[in-house]
Amino acid sequence: MNGKVKTARRQRIRFNIRKNVSGTATKPRLSVFRSNTDIYAQIIDDVNGVTIAAASTKDKDIKAQAGTKSEKSKLVGAAVARKAVELGVTGVIFDRGGYLYHGRVKSVADGAREGGLQF
Repeated sequence: MNGKVKTARRQRIRFNIRKNVSGTATKPRLSVFRSNTDIYAQIIDDVNGVTIAAASTKDKDIKAQAGTKSEKSKLVGAAVARKAVELGVTGVIFDRGGYLYHGRVKSVADGAREGGLQF
């Protein structure tokens, strides 16, 4: 599949997800972005347009860890969950960002659940 076609397909899927998924102050959205080398997770309040917490594989403590991309993704999920729980957020809505719920995206979700988030 051509790269442009693949990206356009993911964008369409992402827009359809975002039509239905929106975060509030009480139950924000956990958004995942996956690049070839890194993965990013943000907890977003869409009503106020504010990012509450964020984590990625580029963070110093996660980058220093050895392991596969999936293992680091789990650490990202746990890190963003830890930051959110410190700020008093326990329930979130998961936004997979147009990616399949599989592999690294699933690892972020599993890490966030182990970190104390409910979704």
